[in-house]
Amino acid sequence: MPDENPYSHPGVSFSLLQSLTTPNIWQITALAFGHAGHLYAGSDNGDLRVYDLSSFKVIRAVKGNGKTISAIVCIKRPGTEFRDAWVTSGKQILKYRLDTPKLVQTYDDALETVTVVSDEDDDDDELALNWEKTHLAFGTDSGSVGVIDLSSKTVVKLKTKHDVMCGSVEWIPERPRELVSGGCDAILLHTDIVRDEVISKQNLASLSAQEGQIAMSPPFIMSLSIASNGIIAAGTADGKLWLGFGGEKIPSTSKTKRKSKWGGLDLEQASVVSVAEAPIVAVAFHSPTQLTLSTLKGAITHYNLIYGNDTGAVVYQAVWHRQCENMIKVNALIVDEKRIVVGGFDESGKGVIDIWKMD
Repeated sequence: MPDENPYSHPGVSFSLLQSLTTPNIWQITALAFGHAGHLYAGSDNGDLRVYDLSSFKVIRAVKGNGKTISAIVCIKRPGTEFRDAWVTSGKQILKYRLDTPKLVQTYDDALETVTVVSDEDDDDDELALNWEKTHLAFGTDSGSVGVIDLSSKTVVKLKTKHDVMCGSVEWIPERPRELVSGGCDAILLHTDIVRDEVISKQNLASLSAQEGQIAMSPPFIMSLSIASNGIIAAGTADGKLWLGFGGEKIPSTSKTKRKSKWGGLDLEQASVVSVAEAPIVAVAFHSPTQLTLSTLKGAITHYNLIYGNDTGAVVYQAVWHRQCENMIKVNALIVDEKRIVVGGFDESGKGVIDIWKMD
């Protein structure tokens, strides 16, 4: 009899396709896919490189100004296979066009430069593009959350603010005015950027206290991802994976309607499980039922999420696990339907990129 649960998956496996090492002593700090055959990688010296994923060679580059690239967003432009890249670098967000005849650009070749931070002790830390590709959201070291209108380049700092660093921002699918931010204050904030107000929030530290749990690390929110159907995942410094299902999009039928409010932070529709004894620095959905996470030291685990048709419960099915052999610290992880790419550095301090492909 066929499986009637549409959320169940068979086991999957990934093989290491290629491991790339930078020639110099600098870390890989940010990653993004261009089109299917291009990988964009940023470093802690401000360099941006574009790799061809068939030859694994660098085909374009931007020489930085010594300030860490902490995030990259690629945007498609008609007429070229190279994606334009928005990158965070210190207090600025810059736009580079990579289809120029100039193979190696400089920091000053940026087409757009938007200064989002003015405080001397503050830097931009994270960057996310909304699903309509009209706005960028950013988080800063001081805990601020802001938005850039890409048509006007207008920067708006929201009243929404974390007590300390905001290292994660994600837009909610099909809700162009709503985003979620996560901070080292262990709080998730769901914000309406037009009304500039918090719609809902969740304090992961208070949850641990209620459960009487004692951890070696606080539940700082280290990573965040939202699936295409509105499910949210957060990884914490004390090795927990928090999943919120209250914002899951229900297909419209004659008997169901689209939810008027996104309830992804609703405790009654959430699940939390300890999955590691180390900080979870990256988590990313391949699909609403498959996600991959990495710990700080490069332990990568791929999960199938199996949902109960009647009970609403979820089973975390770890179907694949590997340890990055040459990477002593992970700074970035990205995925698509068939690949996992992890970036960090090795014992010598050189940047490392591991590319895994689904078997």
